Amino acid sequence: MNYKFKGKRIIVMNNKKASTIHKNNRVVVGMSGGVDSSVALMLLKKQGYEPIGVSLKLPVWQNKKNCLKENVCCTEQSFKIAKDICKKMGAKHYIINASKDFKDQVINYFISEYQANRTPNPCVICNRVLKFQKLFEAAKLYQADYVATGHYAKIKNGKLMMAKDSNKDQTYSLSNIKKEWLPQIIFPLADLTKDKVYQIAKKSGFDYFDKQKQSQDFCFVANKSFDDFLTKEVGIKEGNIVDQNQKILARHKGLHFYTIGQRKGLGLSGGPYFVIAMDTDKNQLIVSTNLKLSSKKEIVVDNCNFLADIKLPINCQVKIRSRSGLIKAKLVKIDEPGLCKVVFASSQEGVTPGQYCAFYKGKICLGNGRIASF
Repeated sequence: MNYKFKGKRIIVMNNKKASTIHKNNRVVVGMSGGVDSSVALMLLKKQGYEPIGVSLKLPVWQNKKNCLKENVCCTEQSFKIAKDICKKMGAKHYIINASKDFKDQVINYFISEYQANRTPNPCVICNRVLKFQKLFEAAKLYQADYVATGHYAKIKNGKLMMAKDSNKDQTYSLSNIKKEWLPQIIFPLADLTKDKVYQIAKKSGFDYFDKQKQSQDFCFVANKSFDDFLTKEVGIKEGNIVDQNQKILARHKGLHFYTIGQRKGLGLSGGPYFVIAMDTDKNQLIVSTNLKLSSKKEIVVDNCNFLADIKLPINCQVKIRSRSGLIKAKLVKIDEPGLCKVVFASSQEGVTPGQYCAFYKGKICLGNGRIASF
């Protein structure tokens, strides 16, 4: 089914027209209503493609303590902008209600990882199980040849590669998508910088965008409401905060409220203190004034997803969080399905279970694995 947005309602329409569409360089474009996806659609249109704008309706955490009343990825205003952009470019625009799937597959994943005292990465998961999945479903519905988004990344020779704008490169968050999708994905912003994208938007008469500030919230819950979210969805599980010598310093309200490397919000005097480890068996949060005590020389990653054909072991580079630099490492196979070991060339601080470790060979993103243990 396709959906048309009207006011605060989503009206389900039949698909009779969609069934009569014939393939002709047709591409489904994920439309958030932001400058990146808007310019992506415009560029595809100018390149001779037949773009179809598709926006996904996503939910927020339903609680009166949540400061967010709309999902930041799909506000009513952003839908209006996406619809207007498509109209100006002579493209159809549809809204697909993905709220239930987002709750089931992204929010529930988020909660289950915190219940296991791991720090989740919802964007990495969402790109695989929801956003691209829904766009490819839409492509099938509308008989489109390709799927495109406004991500800063590149597809070359069937491989996912880093974008020209290294400051905006998003291959880390894309490193979990399915390999078989790559030949059908187009990233129109691959060779553009963010400033150039704004210039194109302005020159094309798209006056909605004035270098919008990126939200620092999770898309479905505000940072200010995050402790309330964890309290409601995971609960309070008090335990001791101890130093590396097992001296009790204070009490914590649950290991899931903290992450490795965290400094703020510990409520300890005489610091600064950093979270260097968690003892889940004893329910202890272990802290130190020396962050280097959290350093790890190697880690185990599970749920490995490979985007290129490689032979292990392999010398490569890795990212252990979205904004980290590339770190020299060796990726080694372990004799258990889906598991690999990452051996760093030099010890790394603040490695966090639950986050994703993305693998690179030069500019090529080889895939990723979830940081499981040390």
